[in-house]
Amino acid sequence: MNNDLKKQIDNKNSSFGFIKTTDAPLQELSDQQKVALNRKANALFNEGKTDLAERIFITTGYSDGLTRVGGVYEKKSEFIKALRLYLLAHNKRKSEPIIKQIAGTVSAMLKM
Repeated sequence: MNNDLKKQIDNKNSSFGFIKTTDAPLQELSDQQKVALNRKANALFNEGKTDLAERIFITTGYSDGLTRVGGVYEKKSEFIKALRLYLLAHNKRKSEPIIKQIAGTVSAMLKM
């Protein structure tokens, strides 16, 4: 896992920043709108359209959906993307191991 993280950090395009998160959607959604959007996002996720599902889950702030999409990224060794979603979901159980791996990778890079 350390080598994968090192590659991601080395290859990260600096013009996009490292990680940007937000808790507040641009507009407030009613509970009914959130339910409808989350149902749509769950269907998209189940169809394998994780990118579209991710956008909706971020909009609604649905932590379970964010965690599931983060898990997809983690399985693909896309740890930075996974971490971003775990942080948005406030899922410490999932985010802390990745943070420790990143800290170890950065520490190893600084020693070089």
